[in-house]
Amino acid sequence: MATHYFTASSLDGFLATTDHSLDWLLSQDIDMEGPMAYPGFVEGIGALAMGASTYEWVMRNEEGRWSYRQPTWVFTHRDLDLPTQGDVRLTQADIPTVHAELVEAAGDKDVWIVGGGDLAGQFADAGLLDEVWIQYAPVTLGAGMPLLPRRLDLELQEVARNRAFLCGRYRVLTGRTNV
Repeated sequence: MATHYFTASSLDGFLATTDHSLDWLLSQDIDMEGPMAYPGFVEGIGALAMGASTYEWVMRNEEGRWSYRQPTWVFTHRDLDLPTQGDVRLTQADIPTVHAELVEAAGDKDVWIVGGGDLAGQFADAGLLDEVWIQYAPVTLGAGMPLLPRRLDLELQEVARNRAFLCGRYRVLTGRTNV
């Protein structure tokens, strides 16, 4: 079992625009059957952790439909509407408590920190982030939501090109309690 932060980033290190839009990403050319693409990654995922802004973006852009089949914990201090289907849990609990729940729910599969960078950083701070997967898109945003707003030391494990994307998988070296 491993905990992954799998995301896309602009070349200048932003996940989303200042208004939390991912429109810049959706217009990029990627082969969904290609190396390090989402479908292959998500097959090994048993549970998800998500920030509130990412959750709200998904709900807006999916028109209230929930497309994830894995149980999902959404970290929030606000009341958010839940989808009519799927297993979505709102939480204000601390990272280690939720991570233990994620691991239990995932069974023999992995955990995915879906978004955003600060949430992934909190898992790393707690020593509970194993890998960072980044798909770099050929675009710069100039400002926005940062990829990881803290220092992490990483070791490159794998690199690939998927059409327009430069993809990297890194092992987290800092913040781990059992490296």
